[in-house]
Formats: sequence, C-alpha cells, structure tokens
Amino acid sequence: MSSIFLSVVVPSYNEQKNIARGVLTDMLVYLKKQSYEWELILSDDGSTDGTLQELEKFAKNSPRIKVLKNIHAGKGPTVQAGMLAAQGKWRLFTDFDQSTPLEEVELLFPHTEKYDIVLGSREIAGAKRNREPLHRHIMGKGFNFLVQTLAVPHIQDTQCGFKLFSAAATEKVFPNLKVYGHQPERKDAFTGAFDVEALFLAHKFGFAMKEVPIFWQHNQTDRVNPVKDSLRMLRDILKIRLVDLSGQYKQKS
Repeated sequence: MSSIFLSVVVPSYNEQKNIARGVLTDMLVYLKKQSYEWELILSDDGSTDGTLQELEKFAKNSPRIKVLKNIHAGKGPTVQAGMLAAQGKWRLFTDFDQSTPLEEVELLFPHTEKYDIVLGSREIAGAKRNREPLHRHIMGKGFNFLVQTLAVPHIQDTQCGFKLFSAAATEKVFPNLKVYGHQPERKDAFTGAFDVEALFLAHKFGFAMKEVPIFWQHNQTDRVNPVKDSLRMLRDILKIRLVDLSGQYKQKS
C-alpha cells in the first residue's frame, strides 16, 4: 500500500504565462512544508508552446514530481490520466492557473472522515469569488440549474476545478468516464463538462460528496467562449444521460 497521503494532479495546456507567474514554485513551496507524504503530478495535454519542456525541467526539483505526456485530447482525459497515475490516499485535481490556491486544500481535509469526495465550491455560503465578470456568474448559475436537473442533483458548483477524491472513489469513477474519457487528438482547447460526468458517476455509484466553500479568483483567458462552450457542454450532458440509459456505466471491480 502506498504511503503517499496526498496526490496533487495539475493538468496543463500551453501554460507559459502561468509558469512565468511562478505557480509551480508556489505549489512546491507549499507541499514541502507539509508533514505528510505527497506527490505532484503534472499531466500535460499535448502543449505546443514549450510547456512540457518547462515541466520536465521543473520536475528535477524533487523526485516527488512526475510529468505525464499526453496527446492533446482535452482537459477531461488529461485529468483522468493524472488521477489514475496517482498513488495517494487522497487525490486532488487543481487548475494550473491556481485560481484556487493549493493551500485551500486544508479546508477540505476536515471532511475526509465522512465523505469520499470533497468539492471546492464557489457557490455555497462562505465562498469568496474575486474579479469574476457578471455575465460569467449569471451563465454559471444557469448552467448549474441544468446540471442539477439533468445530471447531478444538490451540487451547487460542479465546475470549480478543485476537487478531492479518495483513492477508492478515483478508481471507481475515472476508469468509467465515457464522454470525457480517452479521446482522439483534438485541435481546440475545449474544457467541457468532464466534472459533471465524474460527479454523475460518483452519485450513481453511491459515493458521499461534500461541498466546501473556498476562495476563487477569476483569471482572464481567451480559451473560453461562454456561449459556444455552454452549448457544447449542454450537448455533452445529454450524452452522459444517453450513455447511462444505454447501460454503459458499470463499476469495475
């Protein structure tokens, strides 16, 4: 059995600007202060701007840092690869831009005795959002209404990229991703609703989930087209329901 307590999985795609901001160094400084065993898994989504080379250079700072080289298939398969490569008792995936700083994981840990999955949330009481454009907030509310209606009831924020899974939940949920699992190579940077599929499966398989308020800061990006991406995500949520109706989601023993 692995002695690693926490695996931190960080997906990346053309992240030179964020690397220049020092986000990797900040994560490593934080992890080195912890008394528990940890690993940092940098899962790259086929970057074309030299990010992979920067990750491999950064990994020389510690044997606890691992770099995964993936084809450009989107955030879902990239996170999936990292979560399944992880060895920790608990496995956190967090966004490369650190919109939610890694130290916020300390707010999730107190709930691990009762829950299999602990979700950072920007929507419940106590959460702090900074610099988010009003139109993004309104669209997020509308999207969540559809998610709760069609896929994952009672979860206020499925899209926050700060989620902690137990090893058991990881190994049941992530191999079963169908809509956002292993995919062919793609050309765009569409993130999609892979979180929705993961949480849909967690709910279906009976894992206990808890939302916890966290700090989140909006970082400007040109990768998101709110209208186009929302429509594509709605399409994919419908796909998730169709896959479920067809009986393709089955727990692997």
